[in-house]
Amino acid sequence: MYYTPPLAKLIEQFQKFPGVGPKSAQRMAFFVLGMNHDSVKGFAAALVEAKDKIRNCSHCFHLSAFDPCEICSNQKREKQTICVVAESRDVIALERTGEFRGLYHVLNGLISPMEGRGPDELSIRDLLGRVQGGEIKEIILAINPTIEGDTTVLYLSKLLKPLSLKITRIAFGLPVGSDLEYADDSTLSKALEGRREL
Repeated sequence: MYYTPPLAKLIEQFQKFPGVGPKSAQRMAFFVLGMNHDSVKGFAAALVEAKDKIRNCSHCFHLSAFDPCEICSNQKREKQTICVVAESRDVIALERTGEFRGLYHVLNGLISPMEGRGPDELSIRDLLGRVQGGEIKEIILAINPTIEGDTTVLYLSKLLKPLSLKITRIAFGLPVGSDLEYADDSTLSKALEGRREL
């Protein structure tokens, strides 16, 4: 299909986003072309500002425009518990629940030999540095139950066990409102493993 070069370039840029195919990219490009000039300038400025200002927090490696980030610098947070996650988007998901009041540590990925990512490419050394001060009492591993996630959890638990910390992993299982008959074997297995006393 023929597009005028600037439109083709815009569609090509949108296709670089994860999960965006040619049709979605085309739809987004035409949406942008339908916006008024000030809105497009504001959109472009927001992209540039986010890229220029957002960095990893030097304490927890969560994405923020501040260092330390808003969570690490919050005096109301419980400082003796660290929840370890793979990515910043996991922090945001956990924060939405309003249940966790401790600190976080973002690994910025998972151990994945297939992708050539080992423990040295993650912020694991920084995590060890944070827990060796003796103030931390519990580490919660909130990492997805995938092959890479399980490998990372196993690696972390071996490193952290000698430090006499309470190490837990969040429970996995059935989503609220689902039916047992439609759940796969792995999900049911995790739900049984993660059961708790009433």
